[in-house]
Amino acid sequence: MNPIPPTAVRRRAPPSRRAGSAGAVDSSEELVAFLLNPRSYPHRPRRVHLLQTHASFVFIAPPFVFKVKKPVNFGFLDFSSLEKRRHFCEREVALNRRLAPKIYLDVLPISRIQGRLTFGMGEAVVEYTVKMRRMTDGYFLDKLLGRNGVDPGDIDRIAATLKDFYQGQRPNEEIESWGRIERLRISTDENFQQTEKFVGEAAVSTDAPVGEGSAFEGVQDCPVNPTISRPAFETIRFYTNEFYKRQARLFESRVREKWIRDCHGDLHLEHVHLTPGDLSIYDCIEFNDRFRYVDVASDAAFLAMDLDYKGRPDLGRYFARRMAAELQDDGMPRLMDFYKCYRAYVRGKVESLQSIARAMPEKERLAAAERARRYFKLALQYTVAGSKPRVLVVMGRIASGKSTLARALAAKLGWPIYSSDSVRKQLAGVPLYERTRAVLRRRLYSAARTGQTYRSLFAAAEVEVHAGRSVILDATFARREHRAAVRDHFSPRGIAVVFVEAQASDIAAKRRLKARELKSNEVSDARFEDFQRLANLYDPPLELRGRRFATVCTTGSLEQTVTRALRSLVRLRLEFTCPSQRIQ
Repeated sequence: MNPIPPTAVRRRAPPSRRAGSAGAVDSSEELVAFLLNPRSYPHRPRRVHLLQTHASFVFIAPPFVFKVKKPVNFGFLDFSSLEKRRHFCEREVALNRRLAPKIYLDVLPISRIQGRLTFGMGEAVVEYTVKMRRMTDGYFLDKLLGRNGVDPGDIDRIAATLKDFYQGQRPNEEIESWGRIERLRISTDENFQQTEKFVGEAAVSTDAPVGEGSAFEGVQDCPVNPTISRPAFETIRFYTNEFYKRQARLFESRVREKWIRDCHGDLHLEHVHLTPGDLSIYDCIEFNDRFRYVDVASDAAFLAMDLDYKGRPDLGRYFARRMAAELQDDGMPRLMDFYKCYRAYVRGKVESLQSIARAMPEKERLAAAERARRYFKLALQYTVAGSKPRVLVVMGRIASGKSTLARALAAKLGWPIYSSDSVRKQLAGVPLYERTRAVLRRRLYSAARTGQTYRSLFAAAEVEVHAGRSVILDATFARREHRAAVRDHFSPRGIAVVFVEAQASDIAAKRRLKARELKSNEVSDARFEDFQRLANLYDPPLELRGRRFATVCTTGSLEQTVTRALRSLVRLRLEFTCPSQRIQ
């Protein structure tokens, strides 16, 4: 059984104390002890297992699950009083019966009789619990996906069920108002405010492979381990605000065409239970209506994003197409990447908040921080590349800073990177960090060897793209024919190529070349004495103007350079997908 996401805290440490009202338990220890005791339950389970989230205790008592809300107030979620917990238990059952009618059974009071706790009405009600039917572990969608047990037919079943669900919802004026940009900004601005404390460079390695309310009150007691870099944070915020500007008419049309519905709100893999004969989608958001009052595209984007996150972008794209087709929604594809970015960012925020929760063991906090980094990288990928993999060529003349920029972009985006300097030497069997002798350099950098190097780069990139991953190629691409070759190789295959030219002054380039003399881990053979000759061989990429091409000045800090590069990539992408208005 997996009644809550796997990020839940699995622990038996004493929960925090809370103040009780008349008849209430003096502390949650008594309540937890009661619910952990198999003899407390009328059906007498053999054993009871406790799981925790930041907001709930969940007791697995086969064949049932009992969920008790914690007396907490996180701003966007307020379970602080017994009456509120009763209300939201009833809301949870009523709302979840829309998509999981067989799972949500009842709301039961827990009372005190002659000083002892019992299920049902007694002298005084001390708590309420949601009673659910336990679901079989192996059929949650994340588990099925992990066994490679999900195919397009399964996605079709989910899409058909969601179509009927969405079409059955009738929006009113209040629901529809949450599709307007000024209200959408409440959630996105809130996300950025709540995650700013997590901005920075992580203490753990984030190197790329080579080849939604107020913050959680009372749980922010652990040191913050950064989960999102400043360039990524600024780029995602920039993309979000620019998308609102460019697509204002589209957002207005979504409200007018009544695509804003009372949806699920938390539609990710762990909340889909798929057996050969049944489908249940459970654990929708009951604690805050605005998180459910969303565009159907936003709701569907959550599941599509989660499929991407789990390494199945093919199924993510298939699900997005099926939902648009089932609903006959022509606008959904234009919004999918925006909402996938939003959903990934929300997950990054939630995992970041979990990473500082005192109630979680250190190992689980560190794991939550790492999941947050992955979600934030995914959100960043949607801003610069969307959902389809592409080839990013980082080019430039000698000592322009292209390789440093390429490596930094790879780290921020989590994309693999292939460098011509490394590939060239590997093909020739030359040690990477030894400067090649002059007589060998003439052969190593001949036109024939350069052609071979670029073909190897293209082949490696194609493998990555076919696996669903975008890739970065780091090479000079000095000649016009080299740049034509990369387009000619990938464009017929339907693979987008984007060029970024790193630019630096002669003074900066010469200073960098002099610094290379002192480095022991430099792959490139180019040195100060080679500057003028190689600079003369570089053809300015005038033919790329008007294409997917951007220039980036590499003068200044690396953080500033990376931020400029990422924003340029966002501008390029928006120019091709939202060309109606210019970004100022």
